[in-house]
Amino acid sequence: MIKISTFLWLTLFSFCCSANTDTVAVKKHLKNITKTASYRNPENLAQLNSIAYYIKTDFLKYSDKVSYQEYKVDGKIYKNVICSFGTENQQRIIVGAHYDVCGDQEGADDNASGVVGLLELARQLKGRKLNKRIDLVAYTLEEPPYFRTEQMGSYVHAKSLKDNKVDVLGMISLEMIGYFSDKENSQNYPLAAMSKVYGNKGDYITLVNTTEKGKFVEDFSQHFKQAKTIKTEEFNAPRSLPGIDFSDHLNYWNFGYSAMMITDTSFYRNKNYHRKTDKMETLDIRRMAKVIDGVYLALLKLTK
Repeated sequence: MIKISTFLWLTLFSFCCSANTDTVAVKKHLKNITKTASYRNPENLAQLNSIAYYIKTDFLKYSDKVSYQEYKVDGKIYKNVICSFGTENQQRIIVGAHYDVCGDQEGADDNASGVVGLLELARQLKGRKLNKRIDLVAYTLEEPPYFRTEQMGSYVHAKSLKDNKVDVLGMISLEMIGYFSDKENSQNYPLAAMSKVYGNKGDYITLVNTTEKGKFVEDFSQHFKQAKTIKTEEFNAPRSLPGIDFSDHLNYWNFGYSAMMITDTSFYRNKNYHRKTDKMETLDIRRMAKVIDGVYLALLKLTK
């Protein structure tokens, strides 16, 4: 009787702690975010706000701690969307992705894929007991003309954490997590010699860190790789390497936080980058789901 009970307990524990990204939901979210009447950029503020509302509405299904972080640029109000879990804890982990696009294009990989990752993480985190707070943050104004300015949503968010002396363990940027290819020579690099180390197929996800990544990034990366949900490579390089800071994590680095980016390597692989061809039909939903699974399982390890 004891053996059976133990077996059942272990089975239940394994089931409860397993990741289970819903590919049907992923497709639904991608469609709702990308197949819109206009494009979600600053020139179409109503559309940008409509997507912010969509994100907030979905977050509210899983947490009652959801809010806008509003700020003004050129007389217009822009919104980050924040969804929190484990708010009884002081120390927190930030997982972020930007929902705006560059110009007039759907931006399925860049960066609806990352935003959908946040929505699926929210669904899976609902009701979980955590010993650290997790904030899922959907940023606005990551793309040009605001990239690398203080108008970026992630700059505003990171600065607010610093100004309020929030105890931040670390930050993860989900930046283009949906494009994969098994074809030869489908993967490029900023340095040609890197192909000898990582191969020439775009069939993996990357964990991008600086050479001074910090304990949080080391621990998260270890847990992500140990989950073995998807083929994974880790890039540790100085910030001078082109592309290593091309997302929202750069603002957390600038404020002294341990931060990293999870990416399919963007324009080094996906030739639809910042083009009208960046559509959801080009994404690998199955492998994208596996990336989200890996993030979820790593977060559970860090917050158990």
